[in-house]
Amino acid sequence: MKTKNSHIFTVLMLLFSTSLIQAQYGYGNGYGNNGYGRRQSNVPQAQQAPEKAEPMTAEEMVESQMPAIAEALELNEFEKAVVSTTLIKYMRQRIEIQILQLEADKMMEAYERINLEQDAELKAGLPEEKYQAFLDMKEDGIKKTKRKKKKKN
Repeated sequence: MKTKNSHIFTVLMLLFSTSLIQAQYGYGNGYGNNGYGRRQSNVPQAQQAPEKAEPMTAEEMVESQMPAIAEALELNEFEKAVVSTTLIKYMRQRIEIQILQLEADKMMEAYERINLEQDAELKAGLPEEKYQAFLDMKEDGIKKTKRKKKKKN
């Protein structure tokens, strides 16, 4: 009877130990995702919402463009100051109009008025040839103006 109990005990231990050994097979051993090893959770992970980038201020916008404008128009320090203060002033007005979200025709009228005032102020503060170069740059863009300057030289 004693040997019979020990045989049954041994068989039961083997059965239970194989299930325990099998449960740990492949855990973290690099067997990939083919049924062995770690599995990913079916619970979706919460995605972090990307932080909304704060819109640039008028000063930041002008500061980022000012080196290219100064180089394209070959401005001295006084002229740089005149252009940057003028651009900042009218950029603020454009931002305010965007915030108001007016109707399309009223917004276009406001932009045209701002552009005319800005051009008049720049015409008063810059020499004629640099003002004309600024107008050309407004139409063509900064990069094209730089290319034209290099071709002339």
